[in-house]
Amino acid sequence: MADTSERVRHAVIGCGGQGQQHIRVFADMADCEVAAVCDLDPERRAKGLSMASDGARAEADFRRVLDDPTIDSVSVVTPDHWHTPIAVFALQAGKHVYVEKPCSHTVDEARMLTAAAHASGKCVQHGTQSRGSTGIKDGIAFLQSGELGKIRMAKAINHQLRGPIGRVPESSQPDGVDYDLWLGPAPVRPFTLNRWHYNWHWYWEYGGGDMVNDGIHQVDVARWGLGQGLPKAVSASGGQLFYDDDHETPDTQVVTFEYDDCYLLYEMRLWTPYPLEGHDNGVVFYGDNGILSIGRKGCEARFKDGERREVGGTQDIAEHMRNFIACVMAEDPSGLDAPIASCADSATLCNLGNIASRVGKRLTIDPESGRSDDSAANTLMGYEYREAYGLRQLQLLAG
Repeated sequence: MADTSERVRHAVIGCGGQGQQHIRVFADMADCEVAAVCDLDPERRAKGLSMASDGARAEADFRRVLDDPTIDSVSVVTPDHWHTPIAVFALQAGKHVYVEKPCSHTVDEARMLTAAAHASGKCVQHGTQSRGSTGIKDGIAFLQSGELGKIRMAKAINHQLRGPIGRVPESSQPDGVDYDLWLGPAPVRPFTLNRWHYNWHWYWEYGGGDMVNDGIHQVDVARWGLGQGLPKAVSASGGQLFYDDDHETPDTQVVTFEYDDCYLLYEMRLWTPYPLEGHDNGVVFYGDNGILSIGRKGCEARFKDGERREVGGTQDIAEHMRNFIACVMAEDPSGLDAPIASCADSATLCNLGNIASRVGKRLTIDPESGRSDDSAANTLMGYEYREAYGLRQLQLLAG
């Protein structure tokens, strides 16, 4: 491992839109250099390299990055089904990890990654960046001050207009792309462009729809404000009221997470543009004395007597990344704003919401393990990795 006393040598694995944001932010830090970028797509790889620090190199295979002893830390910004495996492999290679949301593709993976992080002693930051934003922290601090009285419900709202993806036939994989490596843990399927850049989010084998893609931010803030972990029960319904295409995941979804003394509701509509309701995605907390609204543009409290008060500012993803680098420099995970030991529960909530939607019934949940009282639901909490790339061995190590 390199000496991080002056500058962290960071690598970004995955150079899509979010990966490019990682490259820009980390490369702009005085105490960090983006020394390597990695992507299976030659065009994205070249784009990522053009944005990285001077002297950086580009790789197609993430294993070449993890084999480099001079790399101190990595961002995992791949499709969701690779998040936990690459993060665990990185920890085994002695790297600190910033893993994008959702940190896990399944309920079982959340436990796997949490255990691996604890065993490694390394920093593992989850990409729910609201946790690192001063403005959102101020809003949560106000919520927890008690001025709104008892908070009995939080509503996480994900509404936006996402266009259809159409129906795309099978085709040959792009030149220079190792599609089998892209599939990784997932079953072998024919290549289609809808399984490729970004649209993979809408297939169950690689993503979990917008609940784990964007809704996880709102679910995480709601759970943070309520001070809750895993629920005692979850019920949900979801389907397609808008799409008629290759989407497998819902465009409309309502989920209720039950706790002993409060509820967390999640509402998703992918056919409602922001201006229709006058705000973007956010969370509303309902208390005995009023409500608190937290969104990307700030935090506002409204009291029963009509008073309105701004109590927090806007989000800044760079704050979250600076927090990660500071903890890497100190070799101290205790200062992380979004440590995996806590924030993995937000990914698990989203995965449980999807599972409840798919089985179509209220599930009683063990808050310690995340397991359900329903056998059909439990079969969706994990899957058997392919033998390729050492993944089955990884799964066996995790128990």
